[in-house]
Amino acid sequence: MRNFIIYNGTIVNEGRQAVGSLVITDGRIAEVITEANANLNKYTDHEIIDAKDCYVLPGIIDTHVHFREPGLTHKADIASESRAAAFGGITSYFDMPNTNPQTTTLEALREKQALAKEKSLVNWTFFPGATNDNIEEIEKIDASEIPGIKLFMGSSTGNMLVDKYGSLIKIFQSAAKSGLVIMAHCEDTEIINANMKKTKEQMGEDPDVMFHPIIRSEEACMESSCLAANLARQTGAKLHIAHISTEAELNAIYSPTTSDELPQITSEATVAHLMFDNNDYRTIGARIKCNPAIKKPSDKEALRKGLMNGQISTIGTDHAPHCIEEKQGGAAKAMSGMPMIQFSLPTMLSLVDEGVLSIEKLVQLMAHNPAKLFDVGERGFIREGYKADITIVKPQSPWTVTKECIQSKCGWSPMEGRTYNWQVRDTICNGSFVLRDGKLSENNKGEQIRFNHSK
Repeated sequence: MRNFIIYNGTIVNEGRQAVGSLVITDGRIAEVITEANANLNKYTDHEIIDAKDCYVLPGIIDTHVHFREPGLTHKADIASESRAAAFGGITSYFDMPNTNPQTTTLEALREKQALAKEKSLVNWTFFPGATNDNIEEIEKIDASEIPGIKLFMGSSTGNMLVDKYGSLIKIFQSAAKSGLVIMAHCEDTEIINANMKKTKEQMGEDPDVMFHPIIRSEEACMESSCLAANLARQTGAKLHIAHISTEAELNAIYSPTTSDELPQITSEATVAHLMFDNNDYRTIGARIKCNPAIKKPSDKEALRKGLMNGQISTIGTDHAPHCIEEKQGGAAKAMSGMPMIQFSLPTMLSLVDEGVLSIEKLVQLMAHNPAKLFDVGERGFIREGYKADITIVKPQSPWTVTKECIQSKCGWSPMEGRTYNWQVRDTICNGSFVLRDGKLSENNKGEQIRFNHSK
């Protein structure tokens, strides 16, 4: 392991930015120097990494990805998608349980952990998934190994749709007792099924993708999100509503706040819901089909405002690769999900340029809050003694997304053709360069993320 100094970059951390340097020793942040041109003569054995004109951020944490391994590796795998993460400045990811087999048992969790130890280039962890009858199995898992419990309160793969009220109560009560966060996909299946039946009767067996937000409607989201919020309040469990997609949900559940303290009920916005609206189906089609559906321009604008007013707590990607053949068709036949992890940070930095949010708020939403919400140990902040997970980005460096630069195994992106002004220059995990000057080092292996859950 090499020791080095990230010299004279603009450090963005905990609501402030200042030109300074970071001393990295034995994989950790040994010193944070918030002054330009500091005298570093005492560190004669440290390599100097010039970060002039760059921004130095705590490593970005994506708490919502689907890397498809095991069982769905024709779409993606841990090696390919962790490579895409590294190119995107993501130093840590939380993978979801709807693989094959599903991560609903301790045995399945152990199998995924073994794969990640062998293959992942950046830091990793896995959510176990709740079912109607496996909460006792989840309770066997050491809580320090998992970020929380993933709960599908809507359509999902296999048996991970939890639709029995008694089972929901048990899951929320268990989470309240353990201090684990419930990360919930909130859509009401009965409403969706009724909408699909009606739309097919009117438009045929595979309605145009433009009907997707009508089928997976605002009402379906509201019904499920409000039920989850009520269960959280009733039991005292911590609830994080994944990929919130409507203004109505924000207004029903969250009040704007300037406090940095996270409330009991929090929400995630995804990059796709912040960037697209239903008008984009006309040009991008099923490539932006996802669940919950991308909805009205007013929903997109409400989510963007929620980034700064405290209604949104984290930004994730819901990175969900499919082969391009699987994305053909309309609202019924095209698969839902898209690859986003490589381009999430440049996309959010483009919103910084547009004045939608500040770079300090971006760091809070993509590094600090994920670490705070899920009680991540020693990551998510630039602090002395913490693991050296660092992302270095360079502004005023235009580049365009092409097929040739896409690292995800599926080989396509809804961002193709988009020009960004920011480049991810370096991705550093645990004091090792996974990406340096835009070039990958595949010798690095990420670490398992550990958690300090508090009730």
